[in-house]
This record gives sequence, C-alpha cells and structure tokens, in this order.
Amino acid sequence: MTTVLSDLDRRKRDDRPDGTFYDEPRFVTHADDAFLARLTELYDSVTEPGDRVLDAMSSWVSHLPDTDYERVVGHGLNEAELAANDRLDEFVVTDLNADRSLPFDDDAFDVVCCALSVQYLQHPGAVFAEFARVLAPGGTVVVSFSNRMFPTKAVRAWRAASMAERADLVEEYLAAGGFEVTERIAERPGEDPFHAVVGRLP
Repeated sequence: MTTVLSDLDRRKRDDRPDGTFYDEPRFVTHADDAFLARLTELYDSVTEPGDRVLDAMSSWVSHLPDTDYERVVGHGLNEAELAANDRLDEFVVTDLNADRSLPFDDDAFDVVCCALSVQYLQHPGAVFAEFARVLAPGGTVVVSFSNRMFPTKAVRAWRAASMAERADLVEEYLAAGGFEVTERIAERPGEDPFHAVVGRLP
C-alpha cells in the first residue's frame, strides 16, 4: 500500500474524531450554484443509465444528473444528512479516517463520486485503494473540489497547497489506488473555482 501523506502532512488542527465534528447535520451546499451545475454536467458526461454509483463522503444532496441509474449508494458521516438525500437508494455511515474499509463487495459499483470532501482524508492511499476494490474493471472515480473547506478538519498537506498542487495531490491519490488519470479540469464557472480529476481503472 502506497503511503501518500506523511504523519505531518495528514495532521489536522482539530484532531478530535471526525464523528464529533460532523455530529450535527449541516443542510448547506459547499460551493456556489455554478460549481454545482458544472459538477452535474461532469457526472452526466462520465456516467451511463444503469450504472451503479457510490457517492462517497456524501451529504444531503448528490448533484447527480437525472439519469436512471441501477443503484445509488451514499456514504458519509451524518445520518440525518444522508437520510434527507432523496437521490440515494441506500446509505452507510462510516468514518474513513478511522476505518479505511468500505462495507461493499468487490466490483459493486461502476462509478465513485467524491465531491468537495477529499481534503479531509488522512489516509488517501488506502481509501482510493478501497474505491478501486469496490469498482468494477474499467470503473471511474470523479473527485471534485474548490477552494472552500473546514480549515480545522482539512489535512495540512491540503491547507498548504495551491489549487494546482491540490490537483497534483489528487492525482497522487488516484495513482496510489491504481487509477489512470483521464481528465483534469480547472475552470471558474462562477465565483468558486471548479476543479476535478477523473480517474479510471485499467
């Protein structure tokens, strides 16, 4: 297993368990409308009807297009937020910083989405290897981010990086999981910068 971040790089200003921080639901979006519309457009371009989708580190809205997927599963830290997400067929509550495993079978999904959350992962190499495990061969992962974050919970490596360097970090995470980068996007459709990296399994 490739260790992407050093002990120093993965440090957070608030080192309490993440479950403590996310105990109360936050029914807000973490980017502006233009960012979210661009994200839905990106998801539409990389998914197909009938796909099985995992919305990792999800919340009360998934930003997926109006596509007839076979199954959409949410994963996150706040049960109330996930229960309010009407795009999900089912969901699980787990903390990937405490337990890097996902409670899903091998090859269970065709697409993994990770929106506006990657900055909080302390062991991204292990998590992206799990994304690869639960994806079918040829599966896709879409990681999106902006310049917003909860600074006390983002890892030091992310806080210290420029936007381009953050995209480089995501590429390292994907490589650690065995993905090939197929697309890297840096745009500003509105006030918030839109960044995304798309990876695919061989």
